[in-house]
Amino acid sequence: MTIALYARRKAWPLREVTVHLGHSRIHAEDCADCETTEGMLDRIQVRIALDGELLEEQRAKLLEIAHKCPVHRTLTSEIKIRITLE
Repeated sequence: MTIALYARRKAWPLREVTVHLGHSRIHAEDCADCETTEGMLDRIQVRIALDGELLEEQRAKLLEIAHKCPVHRTLTSEIKIRITLE
């Protein structure tokens, strides 16, 4: 949604955005660029397809915008979950 809104605001010829997500668990020791070094980590693989006559510079900018969407920022920040019974 963030990508489409940005492209619309810029009047870029984006017709459709398709996002495919995959989830897996990996050993932290197998992740060279992760801060955590022990235990298991969640890995989310994101594939984005952009349909439209976009320039390479526009495609690169939309990928940059994808990293700034609220869902991405939430998932890459520290998360604390508090559960209570009522």
